[in-house]
Amino acid sequence: MIRATLPRRKRIALVAHDAQKPALNEWALRHQTELAKHELLATGTTAVHLGKALGLPVHAFLSGPMGGDQQIGARIAESTIDVLIFFWDPLAQMPHDPDVKALLRIAAVWNVPVACNSASADFLLSSPLMSEAYERDQLDYAAYQASRAP
Repeated sequence: MIRATLPRRKRIALVAHDAQKPALNEWALRHQTELAKHELLATGTTAVHLGKALGLPVHAFLSGPMGGDQQIGARIAESTIDVLIFFWDPLAQMPHDPDVKALLRIAAVWNVPVACNSASADFLLSSPLMSEAYERDQLDYAAYQASRAP
């Protein structure tokens, strides 16, 4: 592991399955003042709805099933997303379920803070660590590659 610094102004990815979009919008509106302090990124229509509701810029990726989940995962691996807030629907079977699992797995691999519902998102966003630089352990990929070389 190596130490990596999350900046004071976090880059927050926001994702929601269709049935969870209203819950994410409601949550984001309650936390509009705090979210305005950070850079917001989201998949597809979630980005459009959040941008309009919050009156804040939200970078839009593709929709989740069209590759947006992988775009966010790639940005996590590149250390250009610091926090993932993903309101996924635990009661619905998703045709792109492998993409969802891959996104959550890559967030765990790179030790990115993740919230999966409004309660965990409340705790995460209200943490004093959200408004300051934060040192976290991160996978030392060079060392990992070297350890696997023949």
